[in-house]
Amino acid sequence: MVMHLQVDFTFLDSLIILVYLVVVLSLGFYFSSKKDQSYEDYFLAGKKMGWITVGLSIFATNISSEHFIGLAGSGAARGLAVGQFELMAVFTLILLGWLIAPIYIKSGVVTTPEFLEKRFDPSLRKPFAAISIVIYILAKISVSLFAGGILFERMFGINIYTSAIMIVLFTGLYSVLGGATAVMKTHVFQAVVLIVGALLLTIFGLKAVGGFSGLQAKLPPDYFSMFKSINDPDYPWTGVIFGAPILAFWYWITDQYFIQKILSAKSINDARRGSLFAAILKVLPIFILVLPGLIAAALFQGVKGDDAYPLLLASDILPIGIKGIVMAGLLAAIMSSLASVFNTVAALFTNDFYKVNNPGASDRELVLVGRLSSTAIVILAIICVPLVKLISSQVYLYMQSLQGYISPPIAAVFLWGFILKKVNAKAAITTLIVGESIGFLRMILDLLYGTNIKGAGILSALIKINFLHFSIILFLLSTLIILALSYLPQREKKARLSSVQYLVPNSLSELVVGFSSDPSKAVLRTNIMMSAFILLIIIGLWSIWF
Repeated sequence: MVMHLQVDFTFLDSLIILVYLVVVLSLGFYFSSKKDQSYEDYFLAGKKMGWITVGLSIFATNISSEHFIGLAGSGAARGLAVGQFELMAVFTLILLGWLIAPIYIKSGVVTTPEFLEKRFDPSLRKPFAAISIVIYILAKISVSLFAGGILFERMFGINIYTSAIMIVLFTGLYSVLGGATAVMKTHVFQAVVLIVGALLLTIFGLKAVGGFSGLQAKLPPDYFSMFKSINDPDYPWTGVIFGAPILAFWYWITDQYFIQKILSAKSINDARRGSLFAAILKVLPIFILVLPGLIAAALFQGVKGDDAYPLLLASDILPIGIKGIVMAGLLAAIMSSLASVFNTVAALFTNDFYKVNNPGASDRELVLVGRLSSTAIVILAIICVPLVKLISSQVYLYMQSLQGYISPPIAAVFLWGFILKKVNAKAAITTLIVGESIGFLRMILDLLYGTNIKGAGILSALIKINFLHFSIILFLLSTLIILALSYLPQREKKARLSSVQYLVPNSLSELVVGFSSDPSKAVLRTNIMMSAFILLIIIGLWSIWF
């Protein structure tokens, strides 16, 4: 049964949302009207983006409706612990900026599957691109539309499919036409709107509950602990410390969704500093997305996870006009993420399928293929929206668990491929086949049995493993496979020579040289200060909410 809420939406609130949509579409069409038809322009924004745009685009791409609905929902159900996923992202973005971004940029690729081909073997390119597209349907597009649909359905009585089509229509108007330039430029505005909107809800929510001290008085102490017991069903501390970073590595460092923004930077330093800027911004969700869930739990007794954010929006804690800004922030989050997915899917299909099969295709032809493929994937994604309900009522937790099943083998292949030249194509392919087979088996078992494991027989033991602990086990197994096969004595058959020779050791050496070079010292010093500032914030949060 769907809970419908009575929403007091004034003319001013509606006007603010309308203004937001007009500004976004105007920006999108403005940048779409530019001469933006080359292959590099459409998919990598001409490699002209500065670090502020890169950082805001990464953040806007990441934060979508499942974060608003899911983080608040998990916060209402379990407290601040879900914020650990956000903090693990911070560490990974620092790693991306300092060591990995230069590798991608110097390799000269357009997509991560193309990087796998250059680093290992052409046979990896298409399968990885296909897996990535499937993941976008299951864990990005459909989840974003479903989570946004929850809000529209519960607040306005609008059918999930109707709201999904409306959101896709507005977003597709500029993202399909303008490509990466239009997407990233609108992200700058959308990132500001979503931060301001979410921050306002937190401020007025805290005011309604009597400040942070009032919030602590109304909730159990366990809600303010970020480290749970090792036996916790959702957030065991062992899983958070050792498993969540595996998910984060896959999500932020191997995913075309974000690497496309890194590759769009005008220099390595812009890519590095943009990644560090995004890392700073990733601290915000604990305060502007998780904390509202705790506020909802304090204000509304018995609130269920996914109802937390809609209840806050429908309540009377927000003055006239503020509700419209908050709603505009939510729309900005949904639209910015979807726009990135459309362009990412277009890049994957065009670069890793069509261009490979049609090497003589013109830029105009490739851009047209990208637009058509993104349109097709959106239609398929809308059809798949109901699948999300089969896993979990807590949308964000579902997304993390799904990633926990498929990410470890990919993370292992990329990690050791970045570090060791000895890692070869045969080892990488075997690792992906074995690892992904195990991961998909676990995912299928969850779909079939969920929490009812009585009918699973001997496979029930596999289902019982927490998804974070499962990630650790699968990552260690994948690491064992890839290293063992890479270092086993090889037959006399000559192995394929990787065309990617610049790896982590080279990146580290370049940094050492930069520290001793006067022109580079000032730039590196600023980046070091940014990194240290982020780490101090995390240490402070952990010390307060241990």
